[in-house]
Amino acid sequence: MLCSTCRLGPAVTDDGRCLLCAGPAPAPMPPAPAFFAPQQYLRSPEGLAKAVVVLLAVMIGADLLAVAAGLNTRRVLAAGVANDFAAYDEEAANLADDLYGATSWLQSFVGLAIAVVFIIWFRRVRLNAELFDPSVQSMRPGWAVGAWFIPVAGWVLPRRIAGGIWTASAQTSTDGSRRTVPATVMNLWWGAWVCSQILSQFTARRYWAAEQPQEVLDTTALLVATDAVDIVAAVFAILFVRTLTRMQGERAALGVYPPSTPGLAERAPWGRAH
Repeated sequence: MLCSTCRLGPAVTDDGRCLLCAGPAPAPMPPAPAFFAPQQYLRSPEGLAKAVVVLLAVMIGADLLAVAAGLNTRRVLAAGVANDFAAYDEEAANLADDLYGATSWLQSFVGLAIAVVFIIWFRRVRLNAELFDPSVQSMRPGWAVGAWFIPVAGWVLPRRIAGGIWTASAQTSTDGSRRTVPATVMNLWWGAWVCSQILSQFTARRYWAAEQPQEVLDTTALLVATDAVDIVAAVFAILFVRTLTRMQGERAALGVYPPSTPGLAERAPWGRAH
């Protein structure tokens, strides 16, 4: 059979062309650039964990100030409601509003800082978990950031990711057996955080809808309760961050990696790769 193109040489390719018409074989594809390669080294989350803990401690202080300012505001407002504002101390009321407003701004600023640093820490421990044991990770590493910004689902997906990180970070013996670490701290943190978010949104709606003095007084009590729940959530968050960071340090010290990541056991970069 002759070449379908030049009709001179014998056809040797599947499409009926000769070697001359077929041309040289395509060059092999170059290896993928380094920035597309998966993370190959563990990276210590300890520095980020310390920053998160410090910011959470500052938030607890801000919440305590907000509780005190809220109680003061409620006291001044209750005095006015009691006598139908016949002897209302307007100067004390303005001071109470200013103090509560200042604490609210402080809470917002610290809360934003916590959100940024916490998500960076969360992504770091998720990437480490990928090296510890990718088989227990139900979602890809990028979701460690994106899951927090999905309405409603953001109250579920991060906990799912955290569960995979927790399981992979549990200390594993050299014989391959895994130690089960109770997830109580993680569950308390997540439950308190979700309750804090729901209560905060509910209280905000009630606050902006309040018109009558008694409604404002009742809403102020809800604001104080919200700050108190936020304090509890911050305490459990500190325990969660410290516990998971410690677990990853213990897991890294063992140098035991799953068979799906050959060669990583010989590398000991904990705290070296930045």
